[in-house]
Amino acid sequence: MLLIKAEEIVVEYMGRDVLDIDRLELYAYDRIGLVGVNGAGKSTLLKTLLGHIPLQYGKIEREGTFAYIPQLEEAAVREVQDYALMGKLGISRVQAEMMSGGEETRLKIAQALEDNVHGIMADEPTSHLDRAAIDFLVSRLKLYTGALLIISHDRGLLDRVVDKIWELKDGRITEYWGGYSDYLAQKEAERSSRMTQYQQAEAERERLEQAISEKKAQARRLDQKSRTAGKNSTESGGRLAHQKSQGSKQKKLHTAARQMERRIEALGEISAPEELRNVQFSRSRVLELHHPIPVAGHELCKQLGDKVILDRVSFQFPLGGKIAITGGNGAGKTTLLNMIRSREDGVVLAPKAEIGYFDQTGYKFMRNENVLAYMQEDSEYSVPDIRAVLSSMGFTPQDVRKELSMLSGGEIIKLQLAKLLLGRYNILLLDEPGNFLDIPAMEALETMMREYPGTIVFISHDTRLVERVADQVYVLKKGQLLRLK
Repeated sequence: MLLIKAEEIVVEYMGRDVLDIDRLELYAYDRIGLVGVNGAGKSTLLKTLLGHIPLQYGKIEREGTFAYIPQLEEAAVREVQDYALMGKLGISRVQAEMMSGGEETRLKIAQALEDNVHGIMADEPTSHLDRAAIDFLVSRLKLYTGALLIISHDRGLLDRVVDKIWELKDGRITEYWGGYSDYLAQKEAERSSRMTQYQQAEAERERLEQAISEKKAQARRLDQKSRTAGKNSTESGGRLAHQKSQGSKQKKLHTAARQMERRIEALGEISAPEELRNVQFSRSRVLELHHPIPVAGHELCKQLGDKVILDRVSFQFPLGGKIAITGGNGAGKTTLLNMIRSREDGVVLAPKAEIGYFDQTGYKFMRNENVLAYMQEDSEYSVPDIRAVLSSMGFTPQDVRKELSMLSGGEIIKLQLAKLLLGRYNILLLDEPGNFLDIPAMEALETMMREYPGTIVFISHDTRLVERVADQVYVLKKGQLLRLK
């Protein structure tokens, strides 16, 4: 059954074509992961297909009904009847203003899964979910018999749930069969093929340019020889015959050179595949920490109402460590980070500690200045260094000149993370830094977090981020902070 048929879809924003799709079809059996860099238009595409955004041009035919799981800031709360499902997701009957990010996300998922619809469209459904809730969501989606179209940065979810990837780039959709790992393998094959084409084209260009130089040099030598011969000859007939012969040879050489120049033009501009640029972190001597344990806690206690969040928790986080804090939603992970940030009783920090903090609700941030000016504030890094970091996070040279008001929520998050990594800090506290990031930015973030010279304490439910970055892993459970690694 064909659920959605879209033709000649064009959506513009700020003079740029966000979507420029000739044809797109969604069938009842489709299970699709929608990927692309932040700002590519993924959320716009979902809203356009659902009819939430009026079409500027094109036609969309819809059959059946759809449930929509929006990003957190768009969610509206309504009464949920499937209380058994709510219980499994860990949701209590409480109003949205009293919920954590994870609890509100769980509510949206419960609302969508309870509806009897032909398809579900979800925009980052695992953001703010703990690992148990993610696993339960995956099991429910695998059992769901309708169509799925999911935007997600969770690479594990995409591998476990979808069998097709739509990549949105430059307003257009490219389709790949398989899960995310299959998509990566196909992209790597494309990159390898493109690199081969690029190397062959460059070798042919170099050969032709060398041949053109040789032909032109031969023509110049013939011209010089002709002039010399003309001056030395006294017989006009012989001189004219000689000049005619030399001129014919020169003409052939110039013709050959022009033909080779046209062959170079025919090669076109084949660019090399983009590579992840390594970021070189520098550190001011003023920010150097020499204390082997720059962050420590001694018997920390915290209680909210009748709920014990921290029960005499102690820890020591080493200099330069990458410390991951895991645990269920509502366990107190954000509370712990805020206690460290506020230097509450029982928290001991190195005397020269300078803390940078990333809030999981950072997507609400907005200011009126351009990207580069924002990045240069309170930064010791040069403009080329800043541009290299922004490039690693997926910002183009054109993006660097944009006003912050033109950026998507995911782009603002990337910008804030980049600013923290280049800021005048030696300790970073990151609360769910991977939420709403596109996958290339996630991979760049992993690299930069590993190479960051300071200490990082971060909360994450993304198992791949934890595995690839953390050298120590803790779980916060029932008021206790237990070391897993």
